[in-house]
Amino acid sequence: MADTAEGAPRRRGRNETEEERADRMWQELIQEVRVAQMGVQILFGFLLTVVFTEKYDDLTDTDQAIYLLTVVLGACATGALIGPVSLHRLVSGRRVKPQAVRLASRLTLLGLVLLLATMTASLLLILRVATHDGFVPYLVAGVVAWYLLCWFVLPLWTRHRHTSK
Repeated sequence: MADTAEGAPRRRGRNETEEERADRMWQELIQEVRVAQMGVQILFGFLLTVVFTEKYDDLTDTDQAIYLLTVVLGACATGALIGPVSLHRLVSGRRVKPQAVRLASRLTLLGLVLLLATMTASLLLILRVATHDGFVPYLVAGVVAWYLLCWFVLPLWTRHRHTSK
């Protein structure tokens, strides 16, 4: 705690109970999940249609394997990102919100990692089919590095730099 001009300690953070904190954190988490869910559901829906196109039969065995992996990753990401909603519904009123928030937060983080994997595999497949060039893995690696920077490195750096131990 820092001292004010009068010498009295100044409070940092919020003055809230564990339940109030859990309620606030739950609302913030649900807003975050809505953003991620929208992206993964649009991507997953698009992926589901690819197998029904004429172009799918022209894919190499490797590209078809990448496609199948991408669909499975997208399904897993969708499950992890919808999981917090189901968790909340099934434990609502049981007085376990702080524990539910922690578990939902972990599911959301897992969903983001799976979304990263889905986006990576999707990009790899699309660029392989579109270009057939050897630079594709390097381009995909660059995009993955960008995702890692935006989604994980900068937030973790900010947390480390601007929060007390």
